[in-house]
Amino acid sequence: MFWLKKVISFWLMPLPLCLALLLSGILLACSKRRPRIGRLLVLTGVGLLVLFSNRFVSTHLLRPLESMYPAIPEFAAGATPGPLAGCDYVAVLGGGNSDAPGISATNRLSPSALSRLVEAVRILSVLPKARLIVSGPGEPGVPTHASVVARAAESLGIEPRRITLVETAHDTEEESQAIARIVGGRRIALVTSAWHMPRSAALFRKAGADFVPCPADFVSAAPSGIAMGWHTFGFDVESLSRSTFAVHEWIGLLWTRMRLGV
Repeated sequence: MFWLKKVISFWLMPLPLCLALLLSGILLACSKRRPRIGRLLVLTGVGLLVLFSNRFVSTHLLRPLESMYPAIPEFAAGATPGPLAGCDYVAVLGGGNSDAPGISATNRLSPSALSRLVEAVRILSVLPKARLIVSGPGEPGVPTHASVVARAAESLGIEPRRITLVETAHDTEEESQAIARIVGGRRIALVTSAWHMPRSAALFRKAGADFVPCPADFVSAAPSGIAMGWHTFGFDVESLSRSTFAVHEWIGLLWTRMRLGV
């Protein structure tokens, strides 16, 4: 089921979907049986690729997800925001890393994973008794993602005795269940990317966890005080990446709500 879900979701992502439409369209257009359908598929593939690569479109696909849960504000000196005060754990969901020997753990983390960890360390600075839970599996023969995040956390000043690793959870649903078992009903500060938080929150609620959403890694935030201009409607690879995050999460959130009723 896990791998079937991965395969299906892969082909629904913007770039693979557009390439599949283009290839199918070219093959049909070159044949004498369905040339009109082929041309239509080519136009559809090009049109979707242009839209997904547009800054305005990608930002507005992602922003509703990132706006569902507010960020944890800066901490006033000597004060902890109310909901966080009761948290016994800070849980960081997996975000990926490279396997590059000789490079520090922090530099091996993906931008999303590093942003999540930095937010967790910031929260732990005002929760001196809380434990850190890091999650993520690994390929055979290489360190797990959880172990890389743990080493990165240690380099940022978190004591090893405060860190718990979840190394066998392969997706967010498995992470939510494993972490819920570990905390045993105690409150969690849940840290993940802002665009991933809606689906994560739904799954953690289903798992029965008591948590405070702590979104990080905001990638669609509008620059303050900058008027909309030509740059807003440009095209780039970063926009295609934002669209991919958005499509993946909207599909995942819809599937989660349909399947689990949360």
